[in-house]
Amino acid sequence: MHISRIDLNLFVVLDTIYTEGNITRAAKALSLTQPAVSHALARLRELLGDPLFVRQGSNMLPTPMTRSLIGPVRQALQTLEVSVKHGNQFDPSSTRRSFNLGLPGVLEARLLPPLIQLLQTQAPMVEINSVRVERRQLESELAAGTLDIAVDVLLQRPGEIRSTPLSRDALVVVARQDHPALQNGLDLETYLTQSHILVSSRRTGPGVEDVELARIGRQRHVGLRCQHYYAACQVVSASDLLTTMPEHYAHIANINLPNRIYPLPLPTPPLDVYLYWHENAELDPANRWLRGVLGQLFPEQSGLKTT
Repeated sequence: MHISRIDLNLFVVLDTIYTEGNITRAAKALSLTQPAVSHALARLRELLGDPLFVRQGSNMLPTPMTRSLIGPVRQALQTLEVSVKHGNQFDPSSTRRSFNLGLPGVLEARLLPPLIQLLQTQAPMVEINSVRVERRQLESELAAGTLDIAVDVLLQRPGEIRSTPLSRDALVVVARQDHPALQNGLDLETYLTQSHILVSSRRTGPGVEDVELARIGRQRHVGLRCQHYYAACQVVSASDLLTTMPEHYAHIANINLPNRIYPLPLPTPPLDVYLYWHENAELDPANRWLRGVLGQLFPEQSGLKTT
């Protein structure tokens, strides 16, 4: 079959159905009607002589032929898009491009101030949209291009998602300055006799420190579960509760609070922060530039291996 017989837009539909796993969601992502997407899929099925997707409930499961095609199709579409939109050059000093950056709230205060300060010098017309992304949606958003880059802790990822380590953090304990039980410092037994604040976006489930305590057969009392570390630090300053949190953000969140920061008296694995992007954006000059800018904000990143 000659390529001239195929409308390249059909491969955009193929890629979107593969990413979304559902005709309705694919239509929404493409700003098309559901019948239009179904018609495009029917045309591609006829041209390629394969069903391409098999319906299972509301989901569309790819056939072996689709799984073999999707990699080359995505690479070809990305190459074409980069060539059309950006060419081979990217000039940050004059671009007006907007980037969607996926960031957990705890990283915004650490990353955004130095990022904007750097962009004001290097790329004054670049816009940054910091957005919250559900981790289970990370792959699909990066693949669809609705997210350019994400920064988060170490996550399980498929082969299409590239990553590089940015930073390594430790857990520390925050207590009010005149906490009566901590006048002689903080050891594990003192830590366990206090009441704690657990910060989590989840309604239930343990924190990292609880998992490590369970490994040694110990348990702490959680008197408050809340969503944000800054709120937890405010509560700490007005009570005898302790909170355990990443060290870098602890120094930011407590700069104007009468709190003290102690090392966590419990061995825990480091909190590694990673930069994530889709392989489709690997050669995109704009995406590569932004990855380099973010790397400048974390000097410890230099020399670490990209995967």
